[in-house]
Amino acid sequence: MERAVAECVGLLGAVAGRDWAGVRAGRLEWDCRQTAVHIAEDLIAYAGQLAGREQEAYSPFELSLEEGADNAGAVRVIGAMGALLAAAVRTTPRDVRAFHPYPFRSANREGFAAMGVAEVLLHTHDMAEGLGLSYEPAPELCDFVLTRIFPHVQPGPTPWLTLLWATGRAEPAGRAPVTGWRWSNNLVIGTERLTLEGVTPAAATDLSTVGDGGFAWIEGGPMEGTRIGAGLVYKQYEDGVHRPEWGMYVLVRREDGRALGAMGFHSVPDEAGRVEIGYDLVEGARGHGYATEALRALSSWALKRDEARTVVANVERDNVPSRNVLTRAGFTQVAEDPEHLTYELRESGEG
Repeated sequence: MERAVAECVGLLGAVAGRDWAGVRAGRLEWDCRQTAVHIAEDLIAYAGQLAGREQEAYSPFELSLEEGADNAGAVRVIGAMGALLAAAVRTTPRDVRAFHPYPFRSANREGFAAMGVAEVLLHTHDMAEGLGLSYEPAPELCDFVLTRIFPHVQPGPTPWLTLLWATGRAEPAGRAPVTGWRWSNNLVIGTERLTLEGVTPAAATDLSTVGDGGFAWIEGGPMEGTRIGAGLVYKQYEDGVHRPEWGMYVLVRREDGRALGAMGFHSVPDEAGRVEIGYDLVEGARGHGYATEALRALSSWALKRDEARTVVANVERDNVPSRNVLTRAGFTQVAEDPEHLTYELRESGEG
């Protein structure tokens, strides 16, 4: 956040003496002066959401510059609002989520940071284009945005060009023009004792190697199955077929914020509406009903979607605890082979 704002302020501050009100900002309908104010408005709005722990709507305030404030003043305000958002991100606990309208009506501190960075990068680009300036932000800033709030966008050879394309600002060869777009914060699903947190491509990359994905795990976690699943999530992201709500979720115990395991779908539902689910739990968390609780919640969520009619799970024959989890969650065995049993839960609630 701080780096993105610093690059913006440095670039725009050098041309603050020029006429911004008479220059259109790239492909936007706004002029450069309006765009500068918009950057500051978004930054303080996001800070307000986090600081106020807003849950149902945007915090009811607006930002306005003093009458007579010049362009240099607008740049100072961008710097100040960026500092406030950075402070809000830094001081907000990782489990806190605040209202954002789409797609799932909330975002965590990382999501608000990514949205703030996106606003700064993209609108600095718009202004630079209008003012005839050269601007290309650091690749790691673009990658930060893409792997957190553009999980549905296939990476390209350069993160900056990919971000510009994904937001309708560039038309690279081999990619269809984008005429409408929105970013996507991760989905969370709550149960009585757990929060199922959708795993972003950034977290999946970390989890698939030796990292913790940004989660505080109980001793023994994450399990190897979680790391393998995270690797599949990132592979789908690289291939451009990842749909985040049909990906992986980390099971976080609400009472202490500790991650206990992971659960998720192997892919989007097929043409028949069948979607396969899998899960694993750290050994120290087993025997407390967490897997059953999470499986009921995630399966219920899936079957409320128009594209899903049957949730399928395959389990090894000798994995009796996992078979018991499926049975308690309402699944019914429907098939078997020498090594595996297949269970289903249908939208009607019948096996």
